[in-house]
Amino acid sequence: MSLLITIFLLVLFTEIVGWIGKPLLLGIVSAIYARTINAGATRRLQDLKKSILEDQKQLAQTSSQDEFAKWARLKRKVDKGLSDLEKLNSEQNVKQTALSLKSNVVLWVLTSGLQLAITWWYRREAVFYLPRGWFTPIEWWLALPFAPKGSVSCGAWQMVCRRSIKLFGRVFGDLVQLSS
Repeated sequence: MSLLITIFLLVLFTEIVGWIGKPLLLGIVSAIYARTINAGATRRLQDLKKSILEDQKQLAQTSSQDEFAKWARLKRKVDKGLSDLEKLNSEQNVKQTALSLKSNVVLWVLTSGLQLAITWWYRREAVFYLPRGWFTPIEWWLALPFAPKGSVSCGAWQMVCRRSIKLFGRVFGDLVQLSS
């Protein structure tokens, strides 16, 4: 695949991630993680919550003066369930924080990191050459930082792609609003 198309697709992917939003993507990743990889812990947490609620309901219906032994047993059971729930919640929060951090790193690498790497790796190569004399006043600027004179560098091409995609997105959004 040519450098021109690679950079365009990478910028398009980055803009799509921006349109969707990182919080929504992280929420989707978190939900998938909870339903697949961490399904057992999530199910245990839900079962424990359900059990605690049932025990609390029984405790509320039991008189502490008339049925002290039953009340004390239920109270200990509820307290133990609450401490287990707190422990499971803290473990889940640690896993969720780690997953969020890893997801943020992966998103950064797939968007900004790849763009920086491609720009640095191909900094001396031309994405494409311009016709001679058409863009004389800005030829040096389009070749920044190290591409040959009369060509378009990776950085300039990324900027052009990003601006074009954003403009197209705004125009498309406006057309959708007008049609509805």
